[in-house]
Amino acid sequence: MKIYYVEDEKDLSEIIRKYLIREGYETTVFHDGESAMQHVADPVDMWILDIMLTGEVSGYDLIKAIKDSQSSAAVIFTSARDQDLDKIMGLELGSDDYLAKPYSPRELILRVKAVLKRHQAPQVSEVVRYADYEINITRREIKSGNAMIDLTNKEFELLLFFIKNMNQAFAREDILKHVWGENYYGSDRVVDDLLRRLRHKMPELKIETIYGFGYRLL
Repeated sequence: MKIYYVEDEKDLSEIIRKYLIREGYETTVFHDGESAMQHVADPVDMWILDIMLTGEVSGYDLIKAIKDSQSSAAVIFTSARDQDLDKIMGLELGSDDYLAKPYSPRELILRVKAVLKRHQAPQVSEVVRYADYEINITRREIKSGNAMIDLTNKEFELLLFFIKNMNQAFAREDILKHVWGENYYGSDRVVDDLLRRLRHKMPELKIETIYGFGYRLL
């Protein structure tokens, strides 16, 4: 497994690098966004990105470039600003997890293992139809007629969760656990925000709001 770690705090990055190598991960450290930007298309398994970096390139800029390069790498965001907005923005841009500073190396290692385990899960090759939508699970593509619908990673994960659990009601906490993983401790506001975006992009989805509880797809 190959990991790129972008962190401008050199002491912290060296400590984390040693922990990652000890766990068997081939780890490359970048201390600024500009140097990391030159490698966004490299075939790696995971990026660990600090949001706030010295220089003009932020963690947000990097994840946009990574996704634009069609990379399948997992992404974990870290930030000294433990704010819901940072978490929501990171997850919306396609990150798989978020970790607020200060964090322990052991906690980061647990997050890395959990995210990589989810990414390594075998995919079932199938195409699902819902209303006018054709959802290719393996290729992670959605068509409405001849038009492609562009979803972020987490929007697709949420859609897939509902498609696989049609007509079942889920509380926000359950949705968080299944879509973001057991280790996500942020606000459940992220579910409402993601659903709003999904409804906007796919208006034919019949997602019912169960007030005081959660949601289900009809």
